[in-house]
Amino acid sequence: MVKESLKTSICHESRLLIIGLGLIGGSLAAALRESGFKGQIAACDPDGNEIALGIEMGLIDTGGTHLYEQLRDASMVVLAVPVLAMESVMATLAEALPYAARNVVLTDVGSTKATIRAYAEKVFGQVPTNMVLGHPIAGSEKSGVAAANPRLYVDHKVILTPEPNVDHNALERVRLLWQACGADVLEMDVERHDQVLARTSHLPHLLAFSLVDTLARQDERLDIFRYAAGGFRDFTRIAGSDPVMWRDIFIANKQAVLASLDDFEAGLKRLRYAVETDDSDALIATFDRASHARHYFDSLLNKTSYQAEYHMQPQGEVTYRVQPGGQAQGRLRVPGDKSMSHRSIMLGALAEGVTEVKGFLEGEDSLATLQAFREMGVAIEGPHQGRVTIHGVGMHGLKAPAGPLYVGNSGTAMRLFSGLLAGQAFNSELTGDESLTKRPMGRVADPLRLMGATIDTADGGRPPLKIHGGASLKGIHYDMPMASAQVKSCLLLAGLYAEGETRVREPAPTRDHTERMLNGFGYAVAREGDTCWLEGGGKLTAGPIDVPSDISSATFFLVAAAITPGADITLEHVGINPTRIGVINILTLMGADLALENEHEVGGEPVADIRIRYAPLKGIDIPVDQVPLAIDEFPALFIAAANAQGTTRLRGAEELRVKESDRIQAMADGLAILGVKHTVVEDGIDIVGNGDDSAPSYGGGRVDSLGDHRIAMAFAIASLRASEEIVIENCANVATSFPDFVALATRIGMAVSVEGTHE
Repeated sequence: MVKESLKTSICHESRLLIIGLGLIGGSLAAALRESGFKGQIAACDPDGNEIALGIEMGLIDTGGTHLYEQLRDASMVVLAVPVLAMESVMATLAEALPYAARNVVLTDVGSTKATIRAYAEKVFGQVPTNMVLGHPIAGSEKSGVAAANPRLYVDHKVILTPEPNVDHNALERVRLLWQACGADVLEMDVERHDQVLARTSHLPHLLAFSLVDTLARQDERLDIFRYAAGGFRDFTRIAGSDPVMWRDIFIANKQAVLASLDDFEAGLKRLRYAVETDDSDALIATFDRASHARHYFDSLLNKTSYQAEYHMQPQGEVTYRVQPGGQAQGRLRVPGDKSMSHRSIMLGALAEGVTEVKGFLEGEDSLATLQAFREMGVAIEGPHQGRVTIHGVGMHGLKAPAGPLYVGNSGTAMRLFSGLLAGQAFNSELTGDESLTKRPMGRVADPLRLMGATIDTADGGRPPLKIHGGASLKGIHYDMPMASAQVKSCLLLAGLYAEGETRVREPAPTRDHTERMLNGFGYAVAREGDTCWLEGGGKLTAGPIDVPSDISSATFFLVAAAITPGADITLEHVGINPTRIGVINILTLMGADLALENEHEVGGEPVADIRIRYAPLKGIDIPVDQVPLAIDEFPALFIAAANAQGTTRLRGAEELRVKESDRIQAMADGLAILGVKHTVVEDGIDIVGNGDDSAPSYGGGRVDSLGDHRIAMAFAIASLRASEEIVIENCANVATSFPDFVALATRIGMAVSVEGTHE
């Protein structure tokens, strides 16, 4: 497990001794100087010229070539010598330590930790409790103190690998040392560190050295290097690194380097075969998977938005500042339906043939689903302007992923994936972000176990889900205890791989996108009343998919027009699946002037343009049978209720408490800040509206969206009838489902500014 600490900029060591004044040690001294470090910095190096240059550059106060002299009164010692030199330096250090301060702390910067730990155990008998092994993930092809860079560690990772018996005060002091240099400090166990670094640092250097050496020995070498383009220069730049240092690293981390080299050679062999056999699918699968993985894993490591990283959007904390009032006019086409985007990728991957998708939602959740299938060997081109091409591998063509499949914040993806993966021959693990790991998954794990799946969950039936492959699934007849399209879809996907019939009965109608799309792919799903079923063992046939605009995204603009005097908005090409139109039904019952135009079907899904003009709304008791049909739309509908005349009552909506946030409580807290009267109950809320054409309906204030994109967008729309500015915090996740929300809100006449987008 990796544990990350917070940055600070205070280091209180009285005398810091750096043993080895090269690039890393010199840059450490330079960074501390720039941070305002008040202590004394000394250095020890066998090259007296390096010491003299370090003093001349103002990096160190004093130094010399004899360790005994420099160790006197040192409160912290940093070993910054090549890995294979560590043992001899430690041996000298062990004899000289009595000259150091009583509370001296030892640390190092070596890039292979197991070898250095073994040296410490050999020299000291065990790793001393005051020794904290560490590794800054930063460097340059340059070497020597002359190349010292005070910003070398800024926003770079430093991995500490403390032993279980480490002195926690020593650990904290080493952490503060690197934080003062601007680094992000992580903790990791030694073995894991060496495995990871072998693949991310050591292997690339080995390949760069090999490529340059190979090309440099060819007859055409002069022309090769003369006409080399930027990509060649970027990759081979690291071949200019210190040969002695890298020789030591490869020898010290021998086994991990060899293992990573084996993996790389196997991949290279597959690519060679694909080129030899003109296997374009294999090539595009590898190249596209690599291209998107580059963005994807950057986003995970940096805790930024994958969608924003993918589109090179700014990162970090996001706050919306929305001015009161505004218009609501225009024609809009909102992004594609997220539920259908997920399913189009899943079924397209399992189909035989090539599936062309139009209208794909390029939001973070959907992109995470794409990435998961790429990791299971599916060739996927795009997305580009909503177009995705999926080269299906058939029902049994998925391959085991190299590690856990990360689905971000998407409960839909995790629950649908659990059913799909339960029928695979390989083991898999599903994980997500912090919010998703709090959401209940027992509702899918339990019925899947009844089908014969073996699934492990965390405490309380929560993610991560570990699914054991090779299970023989059998169809079941399942009465769902609560209405959930995700549970129904999960069981139907598992039923594709089950022996016999899988039959699901739902207590109330839910979205039927999975059933419709399965039929569209040629896999028969039957329905009678409240029950749907299918037989296992069939196949899917690829075909084109045109994803309608998402009615959940359209809802924010439907409500914007419904509450704003003089408004007139048309939403184009919106999916009006009967299982999704709760919001249309509820707004109509409240008195909204709403009309469906240009109704037609696309791929079995009904779509229409929705025109909505302002009309005074009235409070209603929301029919219980409409709740499952509008479960994701209630944050926006709460804003409609706050602008209606009278009280709107919602019951039977306990599902709202286990979404990305407790949406009942989150909305209630925000409504309280705006001054809207309400009463919260366990399964719903009563909202007292203040509908008045001639005056604002409520005030303004600062609202925390709790990182829930629908809460954030709902309160942005609320500004249209506010008397004061509304500031909404934690809005970064709007990119999850609606990347263009701010642009479209501005287009209809709202005044939304985005703050704090850069880290």
